[in-house]
Amino acid sequence: MSAGGGTKAILAALGANAGIAAAKFVGFLVTGSSSMLAESVHSLADTTNQGLLLLGQKTSKREADKEHPFGYGRDRYFYSFIVALMLFTLGSAFAIYEGIHKIGHPEPLESPIVAVIILLVAVALEGYSFYTAVGESKKIKGNASWWGFIRQAKEPELPVVLLEDAGALLGLVFALLGVGLSVVTGDPVWDGVGTLAIGALLGVIAIILIIEMKSLLIGEGATEGVLATIVDELAAGKVERVIHIRTQYLGPDELLVAAKLALVPGLDTAEVATAIDDAEARVRAKVPVAKLIYLEPDLDRSIVR
Repeated sequence: MSAGGGTKAILAALGANAGIAAAKFVGFLVTGSSSMLAESVHSLADTTNQGLLLLGQKTSKREADKEHPFGYGRDRYFYSFIVALMLFTLGSAFAIYEGIHKIGHPEPLESPIVAVIILLVAVALEGYSFYTAVGESKKIKGNASWWGFIRQAKEPELPVVLLEDAGALLGLVFALLGVGLSVVTGDPVWDGVGTLAIGALLGVIAIILIIEMKSLLIGEGATEGVLATIVDELAAGKVERVIHIRTQYLGPDELLVAAKLALVPGLDTAEVATAIDDAEARVRAKVPVAKLIYLEPDLDRSIVR
């Protein structure tokens, strides 16, 4: 469900941003507004970003090989990290540079009504994309807050699209304010201020995404709730307790589980093998994403018999 939902949200964002980028760039050519130029580059970067997210989904499905025995699931994290970097460089850095330039060298806007119309249409399209991303995210976020979902989600695409769309909508508001205040006050410096605000906003979003995607790329373990479920399922049957456990996501849909288990005393070799197989089956039944499980029977040296 998460993969399909992520693809639907990406495609909605891709279509919206491609159309918006073209319209905004036409608006910039007509009006000369730096806010429109910054938003054009922002939407162009977002369009490219959605393409990268789709590429990551495709390449992550490659079969494991000798060089990558655990598969390519982390490709989705890698391309999401690249998206965050592009959002910072192409979006934030450019807008901040353009804003500073326009504040220092303000130029009057031409046909500002064109910019306003284009920005309002962009708000409607971005709103549709954001609505789609929110709807797909609700299917998997459970009772977590939206911030908690962004911090804890192992599927990188939905948090990326959510933050991109939220930033795009707020950026459009800044652009409208910049153009509007320039018209009302007759001072084009407000267009530069709006552009600078867009750059700062994109910078904050990019930094959040960089931090989160880096954490996923390095390797995150199961959340507390999932880990507790795994431990409970392992410590049943002929398993007395879990001595030691480590988990790590090899990709959004594949969790590695490695654990040492203390079994009840007196089991022969066949019974030990059966106990291990049963423990694996219990975990997979409750946590289907735990596709790779390595269990080792061991002595519980913390207990003196």
